[in-house]
Amino acid sequence: MENIDVTVLRALRDWRQAGHGAILVTVVRTWGSSPRPVGSIMALRDDGAVTGSVSGGCIEDDMIARYTQPGVADALPHGGPPQFAKYGVTADEAHRFGLPCGGTLELLIEFDPDAASLAALVDRLDAGQLVQRSVRLADGGVALTPAQAPAELVLDAQHLVNTFGPEYRMLIIGAGQMSEYLATMALFCGFAVTVCDPREEYRSAFAVPGARLLATMPDDTVAAFAPDARSCVVALTHDPKLDDLALLQALETPAFYIGAIGSRRNNQARRQRMIEHLGQTEESLARLRGPVGIYIGSKTPPEIAVSIMAEVLAVKNGVALPPGVDVAHVKDSQGLAGPGSACLVG
Repeated sequence: MENIDVTVLRALRDWRQAGHGAILVTVVRTWGSSPRPVGSIMALRDDGAVTGSVSGGCIEDDMIARYTQPGVADALPHGGPPQFAKYGVTADEAHRFGLPCGGTLELLIEFDPDAASLAALVDRLDAGQLVQRSVRLADGGVALTPAQAPAELVLDAQHLVNTFGPEYRMLIIGAGQMSEYLATMALFCGFAVTVCDPREEYRSAFAVPGARLLATMPDDTVAAFAPDARSCVVALTHDPKLDDLALLQALETPAFYIGAIGSRRNNQARRQRMIEHLGQTEESLARLRGPVGIYIGSKTPPEIAVSIMAEVLAVKNGVALPPGVDVAHVKDSQGLAGPGSACLVG
């Protein structure tokens, strides 16, 4: 399951290449609470097919009616320059469209986006590039330029600029049962997932459609994977021969999350081993997370995978997690499962 934006843009490209009329809808402003953040996109085909979302569903229903039923009030045109639409201006309208109390959002609607431009954008995203898409508000003309880093949507009097990136990527070291659960969750969250394990007995049992499975050594896999700022690396084997060098390789990259499973004692032993034998320092290991996950009292592999995925998403989304959900902090403060236990994560 790919990045939601890429899915929407790919569908829109296909519709336009097939000759369908279609609109691209972007959330450009919000006031108060809103069901989708600024930058969210939705594509709507002239027969009512829709992909993506800008609300919980009611605004989508309204736009389908306005675009596919010419006789309705405020019917949308099938062509012309981009238009703005605002929902939730009054309390009654906010209630009608299922917006949270006080919530208002403004949308930009592009009519029949150029198929060639959409194809070029999707090709660049498939190639792993970060791309700025600039739309001229006067006539809907589009320019694509490389972007150096993710950026917030920009709207001024002349242009809408939205930055689209390739899929977030997750590299999982180890193909055990917990890796299957974590890979499945990451795929549902829009990550492209790669799993590596040189151990045939684990690879032969791994079965997660959509995840890429490799037999290469983990440190070689990390080097070939080339983690960037939209990548994370999670080691789940408990085997220092597989985990340690791969984690060190990952720490040389801008990956936004690097972590390893294991008890508090095992994670402390890993750090000590890396410092004493692999030339590391506390500073060089500062980005290494472990025990991975947030504290939710998890015991089973799927619960532990939920804990790990929650922490990965929090870091990805820039959420500063409080000490109360840090596994080591909670267990130390509550005297839970002493440091020598086999307890893994939250």
